[in-house]
Amino acid sequence: MAEISLPTGFRFGASTAAYQIEGAVAEDGRGVSIWDTFTAEPGRIKDGSSGAVACDHYHRYVEDIALMKRLGIDSYRFSLAWPRIQPAGSGAVEQRGLDFYDRLVDELVTAGIAPMATLYHWDLPQALEDVGGWLNRETAERFAEYARIVVERLGDRVESWVPVNEPNVAAFLGYALGMNAPGRRLGFDALPAAHHLNLAHGLAAQALRAGGARAIGCATNHAPIVPSSPQSADAEAAGFFDLIWNRLFAEPMLDGRYPEALADAFPAEDLPLIHQPLDFYGVNYYMPMQIGAAPEGADLPFEIQELAGDFARTGHGWPVVPSGLRAFLVDLAGRHPSLPPIRITENGCSYPDEVVDGSIDDQGRIAYLQGHLRAVGEAIEAGVDVEGYYCWSLLDNFEWDEGYTQRFGLVHVDYETQVRTPKASFGWYADLIRRHRA
Repeated sequence: MAEISLPTGFRFGASTAAYQIEGAVAEDGRGVSIWDTFTAEPGRIKDGSSGAVACDHYHRYVEDIALMKRLGIDSYRFSLAWPRIQPAGSGAVEQRGLDFYDRLVDELVTAGIAPMATLYHWDLPQALEDVGGWLNRETAERFAEYARIVVERLGDRVESWVPVNEPNVAAFLGYALGMNAPGRRLGFDALPAAHHLNLAHGLAAQALRAGGARAIGCATNHAPIVPSSPQSADAEAAGFFDLIWNRLFAEPMLDGRYPEALADAFPAEDLPLIHQPLDFYGVNYYMPMQIGAAPEGADLPFEIQELAGDFARTGHGWPVVPSGLRAFLVDLAGRHPSLPPIRITENGCSYPDEVVDGSIDDQGRIAYLQGHLRAVGEAIEAGVDVEGYYCWSLLDNFEWDEGYTQRFGLVHVDYETQVRTPKASFGWYADLIRRHRA
């Protein structure tokens, strides 16, 4: 414990997402989302599963908040399901959906846990996808209307807001590469989706601020980009990938501009709308990414490769590189002098996590969290203003295209019985939080 040095007042949290934990996809008027459609298509999900039941959090949120209170977290980051609130993505509001989030927020506040609400964690109403989805500028306008509805109902109790989770992942894995919903494979023709997600962030931030929101930030997936070799072709490919993965989203939000190489691809008049004042900048970090030049004739000019090196690896096969988090945070602060305080809005790992005699001794996850929290402390010592850390995830859950084959939770979930079992990492994190406050 002594190796992790974090300042007084540092906030500890945990994160989840609606489609990954709520279940109840056909209850209380919830509309169809792109993930409902995507998971119904054969071959899309590794184990053929869906989030139809997931962790049944919709019915078990009181039990789950009791676990959060036992964990001792300061704040809980969750997402609201847009199709639960506006089944068609516009027009009529489903009051039963708002009522659920009203109850959830009240329960959190009663437990002394500050709510951080994410408006969009990838579950776009299918009705909007049917008319273009994020390729359609009007989707960003509909998103601002949805933000106004939500902040009017919950703004008096939600402490922090994130408009869009990981816009880069939503744009590129959903529209460019087809790995996530809605499963389109458009390559560079997906760039309008990236711009409209940036615009949605800005328009929603405006709507939230007008509705009295207290703190508004973001949650962008970021990674240090490593060229596969010193060769110029690999270095150029890595630089280009860094531009579209990291800078295409950070620079409009933080600096009000697009990277020069891509500036002509987007309407300049939208930049003041995207560049809204932020109270915190959220970083979702998992690992560095190695990029090389693509083979001749490939559709894209870069190739995503397995990171070379003797790294420990998670059950997902991802390399464990805490130093990458420190390096990225220092670089981000150096690039953006007006950077607001940073929150690590996601960081975590998957392991098999077998139950043995009623317990789960996930020492790999403890080592992972310890290493990354130590890296956060080192970034703070280097002058970076990091004010909080949210572990991904509170619960094992539906892990997108991997289905239920990956377990990221501090709490093990038996998907047949819905029994929750805190893992050893849960106790470790709780002890860290308790010691930090002592």
